[in-house]
Amino acid sequence: QVSLVESGGGLVQAGDSLKLACEASGRTFSDHAMGWFRQAPGKERREFVAVISRNGERTSYTDSVKGRFTISRDNAKNTMSLEMTNLSPQDTAVYYCAADSTAPTMDFIGRGRHDYDTWGEGTQVTVSS
Repeated sequence: QVSLVESGGGLVQAGDSLKLACEASGRTFSDHAMGWFRQAPGKERREFVAVISRNGERTSYTDSVKGRFTISRDNAKNTMSLEMTNLSPQDTAVYYCAADSTAPTMDFIGRGRHDYDTWGEGTQVTVSS
């Protein structure tokens, strides 16, 4: 199992950009599909944001971030990133990095929380209006 640590959160203004990073350690990073989820204030559930396949060739995004967020990974450095642009107050949330150790193929991507078996502690992103 991998261990995950997020970084890069902070307080920004609407329209600003921010880049989150997730560093993995432990098992082979490329064995895992990787995702970002977020939990907004007052919301009980974490919602899917983006996912990237084990080989980095497939990605998927929730509709609200398409065209604004970009997920990427570097298997040689055991890192994953989420580049966020044109942020709005609705993007305010704790962002979690997640790893799917059961991804059956190099291009598999899962959008559900149940697809992921390892989670980081989260990093806070706050966007002021």
